[in-house]
Amino acid sequence: MRALGKLPGTTSATGHGTPAGSAVPRPFAVPALAPDRVGPLVVGLFRIIVGLLFACHGAASLFGVFGGPEGGGPGPAAFVWPSWWAAAIQLVCGVLAAVGLGTRLSALVASGSMAFAYFDVHQRHALLPIQNHGEPAVMFCWAFLVLVVTGAGAFSLDGLLRRSARTPGTTAATATATAATASATAAATPATPAPDVRVAADG
Repeated sequence: MRALGKLPGTTSATGHGTPAGSAVPRPFAVPALAPDRVGPLVVGLFRIIVGLLFACHGAASLFGVFGGPEGGGPGPAAFVWPSWWAAAIQLVCGVLAAVGLGTRLSALVASGSMAFAYFDVHQRHALLPIQNHGEPAVMFCWAFLVLVVTGAGAFSLDGLLRRSARTPGTTAATATATAATASATAAATPATPAPDVRVAADG
């Protein structure tokens, strides 16, 4: 019966064999990605993109940039409820989320505003988001709710401020621990007795 494969340690037709026990190289192997390293990067990029998109909606409504408000026409008058306040929340919370400052709080406010916008503006027209044109509100609502749970991730001012605040305390704690270790070592080391020197009396 003919063997279907070449066993390790055997010699091929060209005379070059694979040593027994050696690993066969895998040129197309994909390296494993550590979730604890990749996760914060993905969350950080997700936060930046969602925050920028949200801020663009607010800037378009307030200042008429990026094509102006959705549907055309002038933007809302200052302090008019709820259109002006919704645009202000979009701009402020979008910028805060993009830079990662007060991420959970700003994401919570943004998510709540989108939930309010969906039920107050879109839901009255039809049941499903695809029918009442409320898909952007639903997607922004759930995207910011994800950031409330996950936090800022990488590339955030929140993380930078935490590291800056933690560095002096960590240095002081390290110095205190080093001093305590040195004191414990000195207390545990027995003292070396002084040599007993006796002087013989003359005569």
